[in-house]
Amino acid sequence: MLRQIRKVPAACGVLAVGAALLLAPGSAVAAPNRVLGYIANNGGGVSVLDTATNAVTSTLTDSNGDSPYGVGVAFDGARGYVTNVRNNTLTVIDTPTNTIDAAVPVGDGPAGVVVSPTGGVVYVSNYRAGTVSVVDAATLTTTETIPVGPNADGVALTPDGSKLYVAHDVAGPGTVSVVDTATNTEVAEIPTGNTPTAVAVTPDGKKLLVVNKFNDNVAVVDTATNAILGTIPVSFVPHGIAISPDGARAFVTNSEGDTLSVLDVNARTSVATLPVGDRPISVALTPDGSRAYVTNFNSGTVSIVDTAALSVVSTVPVGQNPVGIAIHAVPPAPTKTVSGTSATLQLKLLYFTVKGVNATVTEEHTGKPVAGVKVTFRSIKGHPLCTGTTNTAGRAQCDGNVPLLIGLSTLLRGYTASFAGDAAHGPSVSHGYIKV
Repeated sequence: MLRQIRKVPAACGVLAVGAALLLAPGSAVAAPNRVLGYIANNGGGVSVLDTATNAVTSTLTDSNGDSPYGVGVAFDGARGYVTNVRNNTLTVIDTPTNTIDAAVPVGDGPAGVVVSPTGGVVYVSNYRAGTVSVVDAATLTTTETIPVGPNADGVALTPDGSKLYVAHDVAGPGTVSVVDTATNTEVAEIPTGNTPTAVAVTPDGKKLLVVNKFNDNVAVVDTATNAILGTIPVSFVPHGIAISPDGARAFVTNSEGDTLSVLDVNARTSVATLPVGDRPISVALTPDGSRAYVTNFNSGTVSIVDTAALSVVSTVPVGQNPVGIAIHAVPPAPTKTVSGTSATLQLKLLYFTVKGVNATVTEEHTGKPVAGVKVTFRSIKGHPLCTGTTNTAGRAQCDGNVPLLIGLSTLLRGYTASFAGDAAHGPSVSHGYIKV
């Protein structure tokens, strides 16, 4: 059963996250501090990989999604998108909580997916239909369909989002379509080589790199003129590509060579060829470019490459037949803290005893309790009362002794319950009441 669709503004990004740090009563959101990998397994499910530990933390399954393929993540990391090539849908993941939100109908045989720089639009290439579906991220509906030609496969956007490139995975000489995203029309076709399958744009937007699967090379295209600047030889049947954050290097998977080619983009030469797993398909880099993660289709693993040392440092089992991969900084899940009304106040000889202050912490998006986190209780003027740890129901409760000098009137105004947040959950605060 899919969860209720959450409608979000198109520009749900860094500014919104920053504003929420003001800790308005009820809830707030902390800054991103997790980097997660999302691996679409053609055998089913999406593996979530924590790049800090290189361990798979969960596997997400959409009951209406079959044979997931490409993976995209919105620019602020708060949404993930996975194409389901057999079901003609786009699975939407709430990445802070790693839950499935929706399945959006798209075209026939969805393959590639890319998210606009604002996060407001998602473009899906439909392999069998020869089209691109334009999905509105706020309403989670397909608003337009762009005809581009047969076997629409890999997709990429310029950094400003003005141009969309679509590779056509056809036998023999092939092309890459250029789509003007302002009008959502195809404006050019670039002949690049035999069976182009994947595309990537350099961070400065000046070069388009195209993987020509049956030429065993990568074409370098000038995005201003659509002219081929040259080609770079790689190994057998290249498939996926990723470009370093500085634009200096490209990483290309060679699906029949079981290797990863490292290319110097400006010199248009190969720097190294690294052995990885059996039939590598896709590659993605961490935001700082220090690691490359390669999906190995036949091995059911991800190879992790140190991009400075140019060596494989680890191999991690994931799901069956991993294909697409995306890596992104993901913000903590927004939380909600609700304080109780049952706390009581007792006057002792030298102090007040506050008994039963309590609060419950839950995820805003899912309503799930947040267990095992510390909640700090203070008077309305900030005097410490006590601290408690949430149980499996997300409830924290404690008693505290406070000096008489705090004053009865202050204590009877109630207390604040604050959760400071952690790597997975954002901070929140609420107000509770004390009775005599």
